[in-house]
Amino acid sequence: MRVKISESKNSKSFYIIKSVRINGKSTSKIVEKLGTLEEVTLKANGQDPYEWAKARAKELTKQASMKEPDILVKFSPNKQIKPNQDVLFNGGYLFLQKLYYQLGLHKICEKISQTHKFEFDLNAILSQLVYSRILYPGSKLQAFHTMEKYIERPRISLHQFYRALEVISKENDFIQSQLYKNIQDIIQRNSKILYYDCTNFFFEIEQEEGLRQYGHSKENRPNPIVQMGLFMDGNGIPLAFDLNAGNTNEQTTLKPLEKKILKDFSVSKFVVCTDAGLSSTANRKFNDLKNRAFITTQSLKKLKKYQKEWALEETGWRSADPKNPKIFTIQEINAIGDKNLIFYKERWINEDGLEQRLIVSYSLKYKEYQEKIRGRQIERAEKMIASGQKLKKKKNANDVRRFIKQTHVTVNGEIADKEVLMLDDSIIKKEAQYDGFYAVCTNLKDDVRAILKVNQGRWEIEETFRIMKSEFSARPVYLSRDDRIKAHFTTCFIAMTIFRILEKRLKEKFTYGEIIDTLRTMSFYEIPGEGMIPTYTRTELTDKLHEQAGFRTDFQILPTKTLKKILKQTKR
Repeated sequence: MRVKISESKNSKSFYIIKSVRINGKSTSKIVEKLGTLEEVTLKANGQDPYEWAKARAKELTKQASMKEPDILVKFSPNKQIKPNQDVLFNGGYLFLQKLYYQLGLHKICEKISQTHKFEFDLNAILSQLVYSRILYPGSKLQAFHTMEKYIERPRISLHQFYRALEVISKENDFIQSQLYKNIQDIIQRNSKILYYDCTNFFFEIEQEEGLRQYGHSKENRPNPIVQMGLFMDGNGIPLAFDLNAGNTNEQTTLKPLEKKILKDFSVSKFVVCTDAGLSSTANRKFNDLKNRAFITTQSLKKLKKYQKEWALEETGWRSADPKNPKIFTIQEINAIGDKNLIFYKERWINEDGLEQRLIVSYSLKYKEYQEKIRGRQIERAEKMIASGQKLKKKKNANDVRRFIKQTHVTVNGEIADKEVLMLDDSIIKKEAQYDGFYAVCTNLKDDVRAILKVNQGRWEIEETFRIMKSEFSARPVYLSRDDRIKAHFTTCFIAMTIFRILEKRLKEKFTYGEIIDTLRTMSFYEIPGEGMIPTYTRTELTDKLHEQAGFRTDFQILPTKTLKKILKQTKR
């Protein structure tokens, strides 16, 4: 800080100023107005006014170095704001940036840059794609424009943005394998249990080409789709993914990706857990080896007749509590009425050259859940009947129209002029017999409770897909080229990995919706030459975010110097 004297025709005024940079340009800012020469002479109390002013500047400089002084900002009600000047920026990305750099993604980009001939900053582009996928999901063009919303705003051209997608696509396998290794340095992995699931994402473009093909859409949309197969570890952290054309049988997608994990990730001993849709005999046999095992959901409806009769039989049920050796009947279990208890029966079966253990569980909690779901579906079916609308062909096994039957005769047996719709009580009764029952197959000999607990963990991979589709807006996909489609899902995968790690660090105390909404609303108002003012509400969640990150932004104002330190801290 230094003294500045402003001279007019009749007086001199003393100011203490400091040098600041605003928008990259050096300028000065008044820190304190000391007054006119006469006023300063009085304050100096006999001392030379010029020397006193210099001493005051020195004192303020010393105070600033020891402790940040209060910052006074002047606003004029008569001065217009500058046109096209952004002053509000998102700072929630800083918590994502901290993890991005801890995962070594900047070093991965550096290695990739060494093997390709391009001049753009791959790390800047990849990081922006990842942050925007979580905070401002949308098209790649939108991601390019949202760069202006962050505290740090890299200088990248649009053509570089799209050029980077080609590189990300080519290096997809390298990125995944390196990310797998780096994760182990910052959070505990559980690679002994791997969950696998497959879903599809629809396109806005209707023409088939490459990965974009028509197939069975899980959302029953008449659009081309692409399939994504995802492995997740036992702690809920994404491990690896692969893409397949939309018309691919999803049961064939597991083995190729699992082979890639065995080869590139040096993981050889694990249990693969899947749902019934992916539990083909070929997939089970592939994991029926010395170091690998499987746990897969088994549809009771698809069991052979004698197996189904055994599974639904009234007697032979054991408590999952090993301290209770009693054998129960379904009637006795229902009489107990405890929804937290689980009962089971098991047997070994040997078919198609595969010996596996069939475990059937029964619980009142699951029974109540199934009854509630079916009750809602029946209500919807009744509304369809009451509306008198023409019944269309059902699209899948869970369509509510399965509960509706069509007849062309009245209740008196006469031929009806119009088609008559009514509830099919036989179908409702047939489905009700499975209420409360749940089956899995495995080649493990472990405790039943441990096997059921592992299988229950599948909800997290289903939630992962739900977050990608809803919160991260990974669909519809607007890209047409295969390489850009693959790059899109690579960034989605990285974003999901970072987000899941952040969730774990927050001890799973908050919902994913709360975390994402909070990151999106953590905004800062820029005071040029001074710093930034947080405009978000401080909550328990923002406190936890700061604690796990090791820095704080929740002060009344963040001076430019302090903010620079935080930015550096997020990149190491």
